[in-house]
Amino acid sequence: MLASISDLLPYCANVQVKGQIKKKNSIFVQINEMAEQNDLGRDGEAKARDYLIRQGYTILHTNWRWHHYELDIVATKDEELIVVEVKTRSEDYLLSPEEAVDNKKIRRIVAAADAYVRYFNLELPVRFDIITLIKGKEGFRIEHIDDAFYAPCR
Repeated sequence: MLASISDLLPYCANVQVKGQIKKKNSIFVQINEMAEQNDLGRDGEAKARDYLIRQGYTILHTNWRWHHYELDIVATKDEELIVVEVKTRSEDYLLSPEEAVDNKKIRRIVAAADAYVRYFNLELPVRFDIITLIKGKEGFRIEHIDDAFYAPCR
């Protein structure tokens, strides 16, 4: 993360081309697009959290981190620990949200969930869900996939 706008100055230098001075602004466009995607992701996670609460889940943690791993939402319901991966997209997505949860991502989620269970010394069965959100003109379309995947054998 950048400390200030002055950190951008080396990347937004004036360039002289055939006697004309042109300013490169591509870095600003990229940062704005990333900020919009981050906002969309945060909004999606908030909607997913609200959805789970309305469905009777108890939210334990959001964005729980352990080393380089992260769990989007950790909740309980009916004596079960539910680890929820939240995927948010705008209507013009190329890859469906659930397709973004590939084998590598699953292994990372399972490793983080294992660390979570050990850290809090829990004796609950663990279930892995995916909540997909697609933002349209009328708001978010939410799909909840229970038992979306199982922990792979090592």
